[in-house]
Amino acid sequence: MILILGALTALGPFSIDMYLPGFPAIAKDFRTDVTTIGFSLTSFFIGISAGQLLYGPLLDRYGRKRPLYAGLILYIVASVGCIYSHSIQSLIILRFFQAIGSCAATVAAVAMVRDIFPVKDNARVFALLMLVVGASPMVAPAVGGYITSVFGWHTVFLILTILGIVILVSSLLWLPESYEPDPAISLKPKPIITNFLAVLGNAQFTTYAFAGACSFAGIFAYVSGSPKVFMELYSVSAKVYGWIFAGLSVGFIGCSQVNSILLRRFHSTQILPYALTFQSIFGILIALMAMLHLLSLPVLIVLLFGYLCCLGFVNPNTAALCLAPFSKNAGSASAVMGALQLGIGAVTSAAVSAVKTPDAMPMAVTLAACGVAALAVLLIGRKFIKTEMVQSSGSTAVLH
Repeated sequence: MILILGALTALGPFSIDMYLPGFPAIAKDFRTDVTTIGFSLTSFFIGISAGQLLYGPLLDRYGRKRPLYAGLILYIVASVGCIYSHSIQSLIILRFFQAIGSCAATVAAVAMVRDIFPVKDNARVFALLMLVVGASPMVAPAVGGYITSVFGWHTVFLILTILGIVILVSSLLWLPESYEPDPAISLKPKPIITNFLAVLGNAQFTTYAFAGACSFAGIFAYVSGSPKVFMELYSVSAKVYGWIFAGLSVGFIGCSQVNSILLRRFHSTQILPYALTFQSIFGILIALMAMLHLLSLPVLIVLLFGYLCCLGFVNPNTAALCLAPFSKNAGSASAVMGALQLGIGAVTSAAVSAVKTPDAMPMAVTLAACGVAALAVLLIGRKFIKTEMVQSSGSTAVLH
């Protein structure tokens, strides 16, 4: 079950990471530049953000599996369309619908974790999912770089189509329905908005959702800016870029597992401040080094590795703390959390893609801003939480 849930969670990231090494080849085919190709990434982020809010009420009304199947079918159809895309405009539109489909998998997987596992185990389960999700940034860019070099970038989307089919079949055969459909949940706009506002009205959810979203936006800045920075600024080949991307991802996935060990002795609320403080420090160092023109390739790789390590601690803990207060409306809570995370990420991605400079400054400054903003949100938001639900080593704990 963990493997299938992890595959569902990884579908969106895999769809992002695998085609990154193909940016120069796509730009050449469409007779444009790499920065413009970045808007196909931004459209994906916008689609996966908007789709979160679409699937949240559907998952609570019809159960987890029926909306999941619909989303996966849409993903497969859009992926086939990307294979035959012959212009940047069509690719941008198709990537949007591909994202709408893939986010059904993400929202359903997160909601099912809350359905199936006790609150006290949520952070550990999310960390286990990171093992599967971690295969995306470690494997996808390297595979994508090789495939693009040998077979062309269209083949990347063929493989994504096959991946979507495999996940759909696996979900049909082995994934149980974890939530009984609730016809009482309305799909009319007013009740849906009221439900979303009720979720946002929970101080614990709002604090950790926004802190986690600002922190995770650093990933979007890194993903959007790294093809240009590595392959154009430092003249790294598509294959080498894939391996660098994969190596850096070891920090993210490794620390998510170290986090599971730390949770045996500490609460998520104790780990987060340290992780966000160090993320801010690494981000500020990257920006300062870029401003002083001291950001060599080895220095950038080391600082990015530290930055991504911090995210390995932040992501599972903020997700668990966001969902801890909810049981009945876990689907809607998951949707709002994802929409915030990906919405802020989409804005971050667009900002990095829109600023055209011959250096690494757009990515570097954005990385610093994301870390500092997340830490500020955490420190300020905690003051408004009266009672706080966390997972302890053996039971659910309520902190006052």
